[in-house]
Amino acid sequence: MIQFVLPITFIVMLWKEKKTSQSEWLIQLLATIMIVSWTFQTGRWDWIGYYLRYLLIIMLFIGVFLSWKKIKKLPFHIKFTQKQKTSAGIHVFLIVVFGFNNVAALIGNFTQQQAIELTFPLKDGTYYVGHGGSHTQLNYHNAYEPQQFALDIVKLNKLGTRTTGFYPKELDKYAIYGEPLYSPCDGEVLESRSNLPDWTPPDKDAEHPEGNYVALACDNTNSIVYIAHMQQDSVKVEEGDRVKVADPIGWVGNSGNTSEPHLHIHAEKDGIGIPITFNEAFLVRNNLVK
Repeated sequence: MIQFVLPITFIVMLWKEKKTSQSEWLIQLLATIMIVSWTFQTGRWDWIGYYLRYLLIIMLFIGVFLSWKKIKKLPFHIKFTQKQKTSAGIHVFLIVVFGFNNVAALIGNFTQQQAIELTFPLKDGTYYVGHGGSHTQLNYHNAYEPQQFALDIVKLNKLGTRTTGFYPKELDKYAIYGEPLYSPCDGEVLESRSNLPDWTPPDKDAEHPEGNYVALACDNTNSIVYIAHMQQDSVKVEEGDRVKVADPIGWVGNSGNTSEPHLHIHAEKDGIGIPITFNEAFLVRNNLVK
């Protein structure tokens, strides 16, 4: 919720607070833009409504327009009082901090490393990337080398949220729970597990991080693709099986070290995480797949 409240607060302050010069307004404007841009890029918008992120941009334009109308006849600069100097200093600090975070988030949208091309393992819906990218600003997995390009994916309902309610305990209120999963490549099943229970959020099983899962040796990639947190007794493949693209392999669940139902997928080569693409797209936080 803070990702919506924080930028709105700064937009309202930009509009409502009295200014004595255009330079004072400009410093506050830049700080507000940095904060709005950062929350737009890095916020988990599936929690409160994906499409609200665009409302935030509209509100920013309205706030800039209304505040400019109030200050456009003011002088560009006058000597600041001590209070104004302190306020300007705080806003400059925010510009630097959030400016750095914005650059980091932008960098996280790209990677120079060679990716493997996979077929998206879900069908029939609108799917949201909760964690994805090449920087921790967008993807907490990036701090762990074996999973550095991992994706966590949920499904959005008609309201653009991942679930009915904010953080319900009932698994069937999560739009992705029980969704069929399909093989993302042609290959061989190296490992699978299906007997672990689905946990009630926020409970989790730290002793079995991947929960119920399938590990695939994808043909012509020299890599292993892991699909994790699957539903108990849903896994349809076993070690040694051959699979083709789009073969059913199980259902999305909430087993293992997971805070709520979602698809976790990542690829490793020699124990190191490598990027994956779908239709040549490198997915990052706030991307949609339909």
